[in-house]
Amino acid sequence: MSRYDCTECEESLFGLKYILKEEKPYCIKCYEALFSNTCEVCLKLIGCTSKDLSYKDRHWHSECFLCVKCSRSLVEKPFATRDDQLMCTECYSNEYSAKCHSCLKTIMPGSKKMEHKGNSWHENCFSCNRCQQPIGTRSFVQKDTHNYCLPCYEKQFALQCVHCKKPITTGGVNYRDQPWHKECFVCIGCKQQLAGQRFTSRDDFAYCLDCFCNLFAKKCAYCTTPISLGGSKYISFEQRQWHNDCFNCKKCCVSLVGRGFLTCRDDILCPDCGRDM
Repeated sequence: MSRYDCTECEESLFGLKYILKEEKPYCIKCYEALFSNTCEVCLKLIGCTSKDLSYKDRHWHSECFLCVKCSRSLVEKPFATRDDQLMCTECYSNEYSAKCHSCLKTIMPGSKKMEHKGNSWHENCFSCNRCQQPIGTRSFVQKDTHNYCLPCYEKQFALQCVHCKKPITTGGVNYRDQPWHKECFVCIGCKQQLAGQRFTSRDDFAYCLDCFCNLFAKKCAYCTTPISLGGSKYISFEQRQWHNDCFNCKKCCVSLVGRGFLTCRDDILCPDCGRDM
């Protein structure tokens, strides 16, 4: 009869337990010395008859696979790690998980949580202060430490635009103690937005300066363009007005600002040119 020996120690395996690895036989002692893993906790070999539990290339006996805080078995139970230490989810949560800003209870690992400005909530606790419905991923507004879904915020707090009658949630303008959306507060003439621009009003209507000048400002008797508002200097004489730059002698074009002048029908003349008429 041919011999059947351990691949490592070459002792006969007849009548003994052995293990095949890559079709090679090993006695139990040699197999454990060569291939068994060392337990992370007790530092002993995990023998062939023991269950080897592994996580991220680390190994434990099943009886050593325990929570580092409460010492409860973690076999076939969810667990978490911190600094390479194993913990049951309850101990991990008590030590490290965020607390819900609303109910003050721990937010368990793996459960969905909502975060805003450094605070955390359970998904169902992150709700509108008015309708009590979960906000989820919808838009919301925070006021006085409370969260509101947009419809509830608009109903309870938002001003209504005097023009379109819709709620103003951001970027409002106040004009004559009345609220407006920026996009609604426009020139009655050209419709450009007036927020942040110089404007004036007439008969309760708002106008940009260009439209107001074109519609209502005095016109220069020489160039016929409006004499703009806002402190522009002009000359006024007998119901007529001129820009300072336009108040010149009709014949020699010399400026008559601050000088005597003569009129000849619709023209203005310097004294020298007036004598020649």
